[in-house]
Amino acid sequence: MHPSAPRHFLRLLDLSGDELRALLARATALKAMQQRGERHHPLAGKTLGMIFEKSSTRTRVSFEVGMVQLGGHALFLSPRDTQLGRGEPIEDAARVLSRMVDCVMIRTFEHAKVETFARHSRVPVINALTDQEHPLQLLADMQTWFEHRGDIAGRTVAWIGDGNNMCHSYIHAAQRFGFRLRAACPEGYEPDAAIVAAAGNRCEIVHDPRAAAEGADLVVTDVWASMGQEDEAARRRQAFAGYLVDDALMARAKPDALFMHCLPAHRGEEVAASVIDRPDSVVWEEAENRLHSQKALLEFLLAPGG
Repeated sequence: MHPSAPRHFLRLLDLSGDELRALLARATALKAMQQRGERHHPLAGKTLGMIFEKSSTRTRVSFEVGMVQLGGHALFLSPRDTQLGRGEPIEDAARVLSRMVDCVMIRTFEHAKVETFARHSRVPVINALTDQEHPLQLLADMQTWFEHRGDIAGRTVAWIGDGNNMCHSYIHAAQRFGFRLRAACPEGYEPDAAIVAAAGNRCEIVHDPRAAAEGADLVVTDVWASMGQEDEAARRRQAFAGYLVDDALMARAKPDALFMHCLPAHRGEEVAASVIDRPDSVVWEEAENRLHSQKALLEFLLAPGG
């Protein structure tokens, strides 16, 4: 039997700062266990239903592998298999699927879809990306930071580029982890004003990438045109001219500053090859940590204390 009110992970703010820090520590522990070859199957007999209306190689692989490593099973549902809200109301899909699986992961466009699904689900629902938020990536990014530099409280993070779903989740991370975010975005591409306002003095919006990067401990960027914005790509390239994270921009950050990118990356567009491919680049660990942090999240939601 599932509890009447399951915990969901639709946005980073759904977990407290203490819960997030404990989850990151657990992710690092699970990573070490996996590297030692230890078997750990707290989710034996559990099934994760994965609804993909927006494709992603990394998200699918990391969740499928993660469930196998935890002793469970992952079921992939493509847009051909399920179209939320088309043919069947989202509420009905949630009521039916949550009677068959133990957890549901949704990657879609409209954030309202995952919220509606969660309201009618008997089991935990995980937001694996919407147009508004990308909380899973922040778990991986924060795990990577903590593993390299310790706690991020009191540090300065520079976001360079679009005020998109990643930027929104970084704003939430600043609130939960206690760092300061300086987001440099072209005019007209700023993050949602209500999300910025709710963060208070944790978040500052500027229109000069150099000002954002000055003295930063961590520099982060993302593609300029996300999936579904391909028709805007040319206009966005023009708007984002000057927002390339190159060696000159990184030189304005602290000497030991880390660079992160959620991938896939367009070298020479939002980031220079010399930045992303340098020997001490952590973007590959950042990508790997999607696996470990998501395993910690699944364990937290499905096997608390397990």
